[in-house]
Amino acid sequence: MTTPERSFTGPLAGLQVLEIGGMGPGPFAAMVLADLGADVVRVDRAHGASLPGPNHDFRKEVMHRGRRSVAVDLKHPDGAGVVLDLAERADVIIEGFRPGVAERLGIGPEDCFLRNPRIIYGRMTGFGQDGPLAQDVGHDINYIATSGLLSLIGRKDAPPTPPLSLLGDFGGGGMLLAMGVLAALWETERSGEGQVIDAAMVDGAALLGTAFFGFMPTGDWRQERGANLVDSGAPFYDSYETSDGGWVAVGAMEPHFYADLLTVLELDEASLPGSQYDEAAWPALKEVIADRFRTRTRDEWVAAARGHNACLHPVLTMDEATRSEHARARGSFTEIDGVAQPAPAPRFSRTPATVTAPPPLPGEHTEGVLADWGTPTWRIAEWLKSGAVVDAEAAAGEDAGTAIANGTETTETTTDSPAEARA
Repeated sequence: MTTPERSFTGPLAGLQVLEIGGMGPGPFAAMVLADLGADVVRVDRAHGASLPGPNHDFRKEVMHRGRRSVAVDLKHPDGAGVVLDLAERADVIIEGFRPGVAERLGIGPEDCFLRNPRIIYGRMTGFGQDGPLAQDVGHDINYIATSGLLSLIGRKDAPPTPPLSLLGDFGGGGMLLAMGVLAALWETERSGEGQVIDAAMVDGAALLGTAFFGFMPTGDWRQERGANLVDSGAPFYDSYETSDGGWVAVGAMEPHFYADLLTVLELDEASLPGSQYDEAAWPALKEVIADRFRTRTRDEWVAAARGHNACLHPVLTMDEATRSEHARARGSFTEIDGVAQPAPAPRFSRTPATVTAPPPLPGEHTEGVLADWGTPTWRIAEWLKSGAVVDAEAAAGEDAGTAIANGTETTETTTDSPAEARA
C-alpha cells in the first residue's frame, strides 16, 4: 500500500519516533510528540489486538491520532528484527512494558543501542525499572496512592477520591515522559549519545505534588482531607450546586476577589459566621454560601458575576466545554471523524502544531511505513509472507484491521497482558 502524503508543520517536524503500542501514558506521550510535528509510528500487535476501555473502536481511540501503524508479531523469529530495523532509523523509541519484558523480546535498550547509539529510549512504567515494587502490576490509582497524593484528595470525612487517571497516567506519566524525551534530545545534540529515560508514574505523581510536600512541614497544610485551602475545605474555593442542578466553581482566594464574590452573592460580610480566613468558621460559612447558590440557576449566577472579579465560572460538561464561546474563539477543540477532542497544545507562533491524521487501524500502514523508513522491498515481502508483519488493508476477505483485531492472521501473541504491559 502507499502512504498518503502528510505535512508535518510543528516544532518537532523531522523527528522520527517509534512507539511500541501500549495503553494509557505511553500513547499519550506519543500523541503529544505527534501533535507537535513528529513522525510517530506505532507498532501494534499482529494478533489479538484489542483496546481496553469503553469504545473498542480503533478509529475513535483519539490518543492514537496523528501517527501511522505497523503490525508486528514480536514472538515471530523475525519480529524483533523488524522493530530493530525501524529503531535504527528512529530518533526516539517509547515502550511501556513491565521491566525486563522488552529485553526478553529482544528490543531492549542495549539491543537498540547496538543498531543506533544516538537513540533516546523512553521507558514508561508505574513503579520504575527498579525497586521492590518494580514488578508489581497496577493502574493509576495504585501509583498515586504510593506517591502520597491520593491521601490528600477527597472531601472531609470521606474516602480518598480517584482524580480520574490524570495524576498518574497522564500528568505524572505521559507528559513526564514527553518532557524527558525532549530533554534527552537536547542533550544528545551536544554529546552525540543516546540514553534511557526511566519515567515512572509513582515518581511523576509525586513530582506534581511538590508544592504540597513543601507545605506539610510548615503547618500550612493538614493531613486531613477537605480541611485545607484548595482541597474543598475553604468555602471560597469549591464547587456549589445551583437551583437547576448545575454547578459553579468558585476560586476567590484573594481578599479583593472574595469581596467581589460576596457582592455577587449579595451577602454582607459583617453578617456572616466569620471572616474569610477564620478556619473555625469555614463549615458554617460554606453552608451559608451553598444555600445562596441554590436560589438561582447556574447560568443566572454566571450572568450575575459578569463584570465582577469573583472567580466564578460554570462547571461545564465535556460536551459544553467543546462548544463554549471561549473554546470556539481559541480553537481549543478540533473534530476528527466526528469525534470532538482537545486540539494540540501549547500554541506556537511560527510552527503551529496540528493533528495530521486520525487514529489508525492496527497495521494500516505497515508496508508504507517500512518502505518510507528504508526497508528493502524484498524484505518487506518476506516479512509479510512469513507473518512477521501484517498489513491490515491486505487482509483478504476482511475489513481493514478486522483480521488483526480478531487474531486471524497469526497464532502468536506479542506481549504480556494489558495490565502487565502498563505495570
